[in-house]
Amino acid sequence: MAPGPAGAWAVLGPLLWGCALALQGGMLYPRESPSRERKELDGLWSFRADFSDNRRQGFEQQWYRTPLRESGPILDMPVPSSFNDVGQDGRLRSFVGWVWYEREATLPQRWTQDLGTRVVLRIGSAHYYAIVWVNGVHVAEHEGGHLPFEADISKLVQSGPLSSCRITIAINNTLTPHTLPPGTILYQTDTSKYPKGYFVQNTHFDFFNYAGLHRPVLLYTTPTTYIDDITVTTDVDQDTGLVSYQIFVQGSEHFQLEVRLLDEEGKVVAQGTGGRGQLQVPGAHLWWPYLMHEHPAYLYSLEVSLTAQTAAGPVSDFYTLPVGIRTVAVTEKQFLINGKPFYFHGVNKHEDADIRGKGFDWALLVKDFNLLRWLGANSLRTSHYPYAEEMMQLCDRYGIVVIDESPGVGIVLVQSYSNVSLQHHLVVMEELVRRDKNHPAVVMWSVANEPASVLKPAAYYFKTLIAHTKDLDPSRPVTFVTNSNYEADLGAPYVDVICVNSYYSWYHDYGHMEVIQLQLATQFEMWYRTYQKPIIQSEYGAETIAGFHQDPPLMFSEEYQKGLLEQYHLVLDQKRKEYVVGELIWNFADFMTDQSPQRAMGNKKGIFTRQRQPKGAAFLLRERYWKLANETMYHRSAVKSQCVANSPFTV
Repeated sequence: MAPGPAGAWAVLGPLLWGCALALQGGMLYPRESPSRERKELDGLWSFRADFSDNRRQGFEQQWYRTPLRESGPILDMPVPSSFNDVGQDGRLRSFVGWVWYEREATLPQRWTQDLGTRVVLRIGSAHYYAIVWVNGVHVAEHEGGHLPFEADISKLVQSGPLSSCRITIAINNTLTPHTLPPGTILYQTDTSKYPKGYFVQNTHFDFFNYAGLHRPVLLYTTPTTYIDDITVTTDVDQDTGLVSYQIFVQGSEHFQLEVRLLDEEGKVVAQGTGGRGQLQVPGAHLWWPYLMHEHPAYLYSLEVSLTAQTAAGPVSDFYTLPVGIRTVAVTEKQFLINGKPFYFHGVNKHEDADIRGKGFDWALLVKDFNLLRWLGANSLRTSHYPYAEEMMQLCDRYGIVVIDESPGVGIVLVQSYSNVSLQHHLVVMEELVRRDKNHPAVVMWSVANEPASVLKPAAYYFKTLIAHTKDLDPSRPVTFVTNSNYEADLGAPYVDVICVNSYYSWYHDYGHMEVIQLQLATQFEMWYRTYQKPIIQSEYGAETIAGFHQDPPLMFSEEYQKGLLEQYHLVLDQKRKEYVVGELIWNFADFMTDQSPQRAMGNKKGIFTRQRQPKGAAFLLRERYWKLANETMYHRSAVKSQCVANSPFTV
């Protein structure tokens, strides 16, 4: 890396890091309605990285006050995308510090002239810390690279004869012991080996720290009195679906609310009034996972209508929320969806692809869902951070069950268990639950992946974090994913489901697949004996370079990956009859990592390549997942109705 600042925090500047403030307002996904419009700001933005030694030239020269092109050279940068792999400047790929984005947005005349219209800027994701200005005026700051944030910019765009506005976003990707995920800045002070001020970003996670505007940026409108948030929980009483709702309104205390629930044919099946209530749906169609029912992923539409009297006259607002009626429960040995035992046979993923990095891409997303359905996967885990909202919507739509994970990965330093870190982690969980609480596909929250949960502060940290998450959402179980020893794990007593990562015959006992069955069986037995909770094998797998073949199998060959999986499956088939409730392969596809001698152009544990082409293990897993679907089917016609396009079997 090029010479850097004199101190780690000079990279970041004078920011309120670790400030945990109570969240204000809702975070409903922007949907168009008779009262709401949206304007996409995706496309080419002006871009500049601050390569100055202290990374603060942009603030010192106040780049946000004038168009970015006036203060120096700019690049075209596609949004959404990571900035790292788009250009040919090698300094950008591993850049740490501030980068600057700018876009001029043309505004409809009614947005700038109608004072009854509220104009909101929404950023789907900016990794990691973002500061936002509109026309040179500071409007927002946000910490965290995987969740959306907003700013009401109505006063700025309605203050004069404006037809456009200039949006400037400064983003810093520096990770510290108190960020999520954490990291450290390492300064190399030996001037015989490194230039003065040389530094690198160190992390404790195995994926590349892509940065930039990763998800859509948009403007949307609401009336000045508007539906701010909706919370829906569902239950079932015999064959009657129960939809409990709570609606929050901003802008007035004098309003009326009408609520209608429509089925997929547009027929009203229940209705109510007021900000809180329960709708009863006789003969309800339940939301079932993919391959668990002949009509999976049934979604109702909750239409909310607001009318209010204001000084300027009557105001109306309309919002429609997809709703799936389903229940989730956990027993000592089972995970239940709609009262039926559910077995997770799915994948871990990453938001990762060539060139775009972690940038959202509809074509890639649809391809991934087609592969999931072809595979017979019924579930995924958002390893190791919240995924795009559009991804969650497709999981609802296709019946893919989700373990929704926070960016709490790489928590291995004692400093990362400080009160500052905990307060930030609590806020992140609030943001995650606020965003994803209404998705029927989300059946469990995961607060962290592979933390150093044997450290003494871990007990208080995870007890507090898990209790807070359950307070935010009592309707779903909570877990974290561990690779610790069952006896020493200080967080396990507080979770509802044990999620265990293990890589037998990969990270130890290299090449000796004959020990897998014994070691895996011992793992399951010890964890269950200690905690008496259902267990998910949340990660397992082997690195494989596509096209490498060796028989007898050797590590990195396709034959070794298949052989290792088969050894795991023998034990999983025994233990799923008892208390193991799922298996998630690591990984769905190859993905990029930091450079090291252990990684040949990234992590190659995918059953698909980074370009989404299958390795031999994909066909092995496909055969297994469809067999599992046949064995666990409660409605046999479910597999039959979906096998024509996807299943390798005749049902």
